[in-house]
Formats: sequence, structure tokens, C-alpha cells
Amino acid sequence: MTDHDEAPPVSPSTLSWVNRHLEVGERVVRAETLHGGITAAMRRLTVVTRNGTTRDLVLRSFVDPFYLDHAEDWLNRETGALALLRGTGIPAPALVAVDPAAEQCEYPSLLMTHLPGRTVLDDAGVETRVPLLARQLVAIHALRPAERPREYVALTTADTVATPEGADAAAWAAAIDVIRRPAPPYEGRFLHRDFQPGNVLFDLESGDPAGARITGVVDWAATSWGPADLDVAHCSTTLALLHGPAWGLRFTEAYEEAGGVLAADPGERLYWQVRDGLASSEEVRPVAQAWREAGRTELTTRAVQERLDAYVTALMHARG
Repeated sequence: MTDHDEAPPVSPSTLSWVNRHLEVGERVVRAETLHGGITAAMRRLTVVTRNGTTRDLVLRSFVDPFYLDHAEDWLNRETGALALLRGTGIPAPALVAVDPAAEQCEYPSLLMTHLPGRTVLDDAGVETRVPLLARQLVAIHALRPAERPREYVALTTADTVATPEGADAAAWAAAIDVIRRPAPPYEGRFLHRDFQPGNVLFDLESGDPAGARITGVVDWAATSWGPADLDVAHCSTTLALLHGPAWGLRFTEAYEEAGGVLAADPGERLYWQVRDGLASSEEVRPVAQAWREAGRTELTTRAVQERLDAYVTALMHARG
């Protein structure tokens, strides 16, 4: 989650496109930069209705040249996912409009409804949020779409892993050997593919962490078909880096307590856990920066690397 303070203002062409998708008599009166995704600039647009009330929409635009080659594919995938999720009970945004090839907007863009709540990355209340995250992910995996999304993609290889300086060399070598093997067989599930605290919105009643409830799940651009273990592993790794390795291990337990089913074979389960942990090694710097900008100033790149090392080492030691 990066704070796109450097993102350009909404261009006239993009604003004109947005206006064409508003109700009669509505107009945009404010555009506020959000702490959005690493890959896209996120803005909350405040819209005044014809009777003087206001409502909010969210504009997601791919402005970074590094991600533009993928923007059309990602926006098309997110469009399909949001259409599929409509009426399922999963608290996802509703699609308003999409311009994946930037035919009318300055940048490839998607316009959607704004959900209440906010992301919560603080340590306080994590013990309450972890079971909520687990139950929400079980509900997502229970979806059986008539048309499956594309098969998952895992880009990390044994050669691309970035072993942190000072890491447990033996544990990391053993972990890298794990992902040299072919992926184990699995029963396919509908995956979010980036389910983690940064993509889940919470409502905190009166600021009390114990009263948290999930109000939304966002960023469906990587929706895939694959093993439930992969989604669980991704959230586990993120929790380990945000809150400490023990919380990464705890999430797997919480998922099963919520009724989720993971690989029965310990070796198969370890494969998915290690694959995601090692994949995170390639993204530590931007992720740590995003978390610091969101208020977790103590999470330096080095601190996150140390937590990742501790988590990968714990996974390898747990296998006996």
C-alpha cells in the first residue's frame, strides 16, 4: 500500500469520463488521494447528488509506467471478479465503469463504489482481527463461479529468491530446495490472490479493537483459481511481517478453525507456505516503505527482512 502523494491530479479527460457515468444532476466536487495499492493510484471522489447529499466513489488508475503493460489485463480481471461477486455476500465494491485500455481516460482506470471502513495495520487488536480474516477467506474460497478465473501464477523461482543479509543460511537453502520441486496436486478454489490486511477494510466501533468487523475486501485484480493453501500462505506471510512470525503461524490455525480445508500432507502444505514466504523476499523494500507511510514507522526494510527470516526459519523448523 503506497501513499501516492506524487500521483497527478485527475485529468480533464478522466474527469469527463467519470462524469459520463454519474447520475443526472451529479458532479464531482472533490478528489482525495488514498493510501492505495502499490501498483495503482487510488482516489476517493466525492460526488454531490441532485438533492444536495453526497456519496463517494473510488477511482483506480495505473499511472506508473512500470505497471502499464499489465494494466489492461488486471483491470479486465478485476471487472470480471466484481461482476461475479455481486450478490454473493462477499463485501466487495460494485463496478461503476472501466476503461482498461485508456481509450477515454488519461490512464487505464476503474471506477467503483466506495466501501465504509479502513485498513488496520496496527498491532493492537490483531488477536481479534485474525479470526475475522480467516472466516472471511473461508467464505471467499467457498464461492463456486460458473466460469472459473484463470489458473494462478507463481512467478518466484529458486533463482529469484532474495535471501536477506544475515539470514539463517541453512533454513533458506532448505526452503529454496522445497520450491525446486513440482507444485503438489490440489483441489482448486476461487482465490483472491492478494488477501491480506492491506486489502481488507474494518469498522472499529468507538475505536475499540475488540469490536472490529469487516466491511470490505478490495483489490480483486489478481483473482485466480488454485489451492486454498496459496491464499492462506499469502495472508500468513503478511501477518508475520506486520505483527511477528507467531501471527503468521496462527493464521493457518484460525483458517482451519473457521472451517477451511488445507492440504492434509504436511509436505504439500509446507510447499505453499514456503513458496509465498520466499516470494515476499523480492518485495520487502516497497512493502516496508508502504507500511511506514501508513504509520508503521518502525517497520524499516531491515526490520521486515528480519521478521521474514524468522518466519521462514520457523516454517522449516516446524517440519521437523
